[in-house]
Amino acid sequence: MRYTSVSIEALVDEFAKLPGVGRKTAQRLAMHVLHEPRAEAEKLAGALLDVKDKVIHCSVCQNVTDLGIDPCPVCTSRGRDRSVICVVESPVDMLAFEKTGYYKGLYHVLHGVISPLDGIGPDDIKVRELLLRLSEPESPEVREIVLALNPNVEGETTALYLSKLLKPLGLLVTKIARGIPVGAELEFIDEATLSRAMEGRSAV
Repeated sequence: MRYTSVSIEALVDEFAKLPGVGRKTAQRLAMHVLHEPRAEAEKLAGALLDVKDKVIHCSVCQNVTDLGIDPCPVCTSRGRDRSVICVVESPVDMLAFEKTGYYKGLYHVLHGVISPLDGIGPDDIKVRELLLRLSEPESPEVREIVLALNPNVEGETTALYLSKLLKPLGLLVTKIARGIPVGAELEFIDEATLSRAMEGRSAV
């Protein structure tokens, strides 16, 4: 169905571009925005623009943070265990581990995984930044790198690549335990399973 309003149709088209949002959901979202007060629509528009204008990558861990807050709060926290770095694919995966309350170390966010079929190689994700980070003067504190990547072909390929780079540095390289189903996405795993996976990590 096409709407008689060009503006509504354009909004539906934009919502439908979002991951996991089908045409019907996009239509419901558009109708919701239409019936909200203008002030609410302005808040939504402002939040969208703020994400583009004010969010940056932390210069240390590559997680998302706001302008003027770099390094991010996790990297600057005195309560974190600085001897271990957990490598994850995305900020959403990092948030999943934080919600467990179990892991107290630092993070490094790759913003992707190696996927030759999609034309994504090591230079297209934050591997170089990880290696530079480990060469910094404070890096002797780091003793363990935990590879917490999704248990799929791309995640395993990336984990293998990273382990080959990191082992010569004299670091203990571990992977989270496989209580997580093969092919699952970390962001959808419950906190208890993620905690057990982190606790049961093994050497690569």
